[in-house]
Amino acid sequence: MKKNITINSIRNIGISAHIDAGKTTTTERILFYTGINHKIGEVHEGKATMDWMDQEQERGITITSAATTVFWSGSKKNKNIHKINIIDTPGHVDFTIEVERSMRIIDGVCMLYCAVGGVQSQSETVWKQSVKHKVSKIIFINKMDRIGSNFYKIYEDLKLKLKANPVPIYIPYFLNNNFSGVIDLISFKLIIWKEINNGMFFDFFEIPEDYFEISCKWRNNLIEKAILDNDIFIEKYLNNKDILTSDILTLLREKTIKNKIQPMLCGTSLKNKGVQCLLDAIVDFLPSPEDSLGVTGYDNSGKSVIIKPSENEKFIALAFKVVNDPFIGQLIFFRVYSGKISCGSIVYNASKNKKERLGRILRIHANKKEDIKFISMGDIAAAAGLKSFYTGDTLNGEEGSPVILEKIFSPDPVISQSLTIKNKSDEEKIFIVLEKLNREDPSFKYNINNESNQIIISGMGELHLEVLVEKIRRENNIDLIIGKPKVSYRETIKSNINNIEGKYIRQSGGRGQYGHVIINLESGLRGSGFKFINNIKSGSIPKEYIPCIKKSIEDAAKIGVIYGYPVIDIIVILVDGSYHDVDSSENSFKIASNIAFREAFKKASPILLEPIMLLHTEVPSENLGSIISDLSSKRSELLIIEDSSNDYKIIKSNTPLSEMFNYSTTLRSMTKGRGFYNMAFNFYSEVSQNILKNFV
Repeated sequence: MKKNITINSIRNIGISAHIDAGKTTTTERILFYTGINHKIGEVHEGKATMDWMDQEQERGITITSAATTVFWSGSKKNKNIHKINIIDTPGHVDFTIEVERSMRIIDGVCMLYCAVGGVQSQSETVWKQSVKHKVSKIIFINKMDRIGSNFYKIYEDLKLKLKANPVPIYIPYFLNNNFSGVIDLISFKLIIWKEINNGMFFDFFEIPEDYFEISCKWRNNLIEKAILDNDIFIEKYLNNKDILTSDILTLLREKTIKNKIQPMLCGTSLKNKGVQCLLDAIVDFLPSPEDSLGVTGYDNSGKSVIIKPSENEKFIALAFKVVNDPFIGQLIFFRVYSGKISCGSIVYNASKNKKERLGRILRIHANKKEDIKFISMGDIAAAAGLKSFYTGDTLNGEEGSPVILEKIFSPDPVISQSLTIKNKSDEEKIFIVLEKLNREDPSFKYNINNESNQIIISGMGELHLEVLVEKIRRENNIDLIIGKPKVSYRETIKSNINNIEGKYIRQSGGRGQYGHVIINLESGLRGSGFKFINNIKSGSIPKEYIPCIKKSIEDAAKIGVIYGYPVIDIIVILVDGSYHDVDSSENSFKIASNIAFREAFKKASPILLEPIMLLHTEVPSENLGSIISDLSSKRSELLIIEDSSNDYKIIKSNTPLSEMFNYSTTLRSMTKGRGFYNMAFNFYSEVSQNILKNFV
């Protein structure tokens, strides 16, 4: 039965939210109610199926985006069987890359919010990522059993803080001030879960008298949102004519797919209430791969093409994640956008111009694997045996006329620390391990400090690097000495400089060395990176030397000029030069280019830039004054103070990363353990003179 599932019965979804909103707990219930697991694994016991890494179980948080597949035919067993591919994503901001690449390949997402915490800082980040990728959304308000839960306040906050358009399709039902069930506004029935068998069974009742008025109010709201912009149904509604339940479902689904509304429901996954309703909503409202308008790709000439979802077109897929399995080796997670492919087929890496044989296709269930013979358009699986693929590479089924899909955005690291290997015998092994980690996580970088001969690793935050270092130690048995985290500063210039020469001339008998370049150096827009423009038109430098000139300047920019930090936001223009028929070589032009660039940079008013983080600090109202005072001492720029839930305040500020080390300890001390924060890179800003003296 499961083998004959059609494309319109597939749902590729993510589950995303703020840390500790209950994403993994909810996924565990989904696995239980769909029959994948016969026992519920609890996060607080370190036994959650989706948190399968040792560190995830120890820390009680999700670090990597885990994948699983379940099948669902409705809570009443009245629907066609649907295949749901689920990506359970991290909530901690240090692992935002996991959320980013998941959003890139899913069609719909379930946004979870804590019924007490509401719209918290990281949930805003996740929402923005879903909007960026035009992912359809449903909203699940979790933890309704907690004291202080407020479904209707979160409804208002979603509209105010996220500019969302939530449409409640279930509202909470309380009996004796205890969350006891939900009212289904579409079928207009009360649903109560039975305590036996972990809430597997439930009953339907007529809506109680004391909830009838509020239920009618929200049902009318639901119908009005569903029929909006549809003249036929508006006329029916105004004339008090019945609108069929099937029509309401169809209209809500159409608007959800187009991101005009977000169906909203509630429950408590820990107490096993509401998860079956969530599964029904995933099937009823989130899009199938067929509902997609297609994804953008590029042909050989760089012209954009739209890849329409079709099983009959050539095979095109995107590698969105790389995992190194200790038993199988490298696994490439991929999403198929068109066509189909079988085991043993030749796969062409359009991004790297290489072809390989596809050895195995695996259906992944957290850390368990199931071999499958083929995969078709719209589905998600993992490939074993492919060596050349990185995150963001495009898989094609044929070599001719390849199509390359848009890459997955990866943020630049903002924090670094040094690694020193205790045992020299591990030196060769460490670089193999670091390269594997870079394949798995594009937001992780590493390089060698030529002066100290230390390995420098860079990432998105202290926790990010801490997790990666622990992974190196545990999985590879490498003993390391870890340096203190350091901020990843950047260098740039404030003014432009023209006609700076770089000459390298050596003559020591026989063939000599001759390289001569003239460059202009200009300041670029903030965030523009490094640009190289070749304006040689007279042939003063042969074309074959231009690539090595560009490469030499790029390499010099990576290691910095004044302070030893990478150079960004500059434009290098090659304007002139000269060469010698016999003595010129690539090496001589590399050296000349390096001389010219370093000289130009020193003359162009160089400055140091520091990363500024968008900091969200959530604290009890009573601590607001002291926290603001502390942030002011950290050179923070206060942006806004918002009300949160239960007499908490959210302080949004731009704060230098250099001031944020050990902030969690400070915040816990100042709020008696009740405050928390997260931060994400925002922009680079010039370091002031009084701070700059520390770098001299």
